[in-house]
Amino acid sequence: MYLLVGLGNPGPEYVDTKHNVGFMVLDKLAARWRIPSWERRFRGNYCEKNLRGEPVGLLKPTTFMNLSGTAVFPAASGLKIKPDHLVVIHDDVDIPLGRIKLRMGGGDGGHRGIRSIIEHLQVQKFIRVRFGVGRPQPGQDTADWVLQPFEEADTETVEAVINGAAEAVDLMIRRGLTASMNVYNSKNYAPDDIKPESKDETQDIVE
Repeated sequence: MYLLVGLGNPGPEYVDTKHNVGFMVLDKLAARWRIPSWERRFRGNYCEKNLRGEPVGLLKPTTFMNLSGTAVFPAASGLKIKPDHLVVIHDDVDIPLGRIKLRMGGGDGGHRGIRSIIEHLQVQKFIRVRFGVGRPQPGQDTADWVLQPFEEADTETVEAVINGAAEAVDLMIRRGLTASMNVYNSKNYAPDDIKPESKDETQDIVE
């Protein structure tokens, strides 16, 4: 079983902020996989889907970002998730807007949500899907930057990256992390490269 965790903050004031891209990607996956509703579970909003016999859980912690581990730990424990089947989707200021990077393991990179998960699970070897949001302007606080909405001019790029991240996760579940990394770690969703949303490859992955 895979557990997909999208990081973010609860509440309407955070809905469109950079820190909430993990929630956005899970919402996209839930829509693609035609999951009708979420339930309150594991200190978050949770739903499940069976994809070609592979159960997949989706979790959006509602603990606030800095306490993400307090939701991920009971979910991973209760569902008996292996570390290499835990996938965390989060924003990353070290990656420019328009790019995503998948990898296994690593440190927290200064991301407090990832730090909380590592502290509670006592393991670093889980899959990260890092959604680039770029760095703030010189002199601008990083914490303020990630809690701001994306610029209106970036709307098309953000939507393209959300679609791309959802496709990357879908491919990873079907064909493995390496296959997904080979396709999506090199993609650049810069404005000139944006294409219409591709055909939903998950159409044949239903119960």
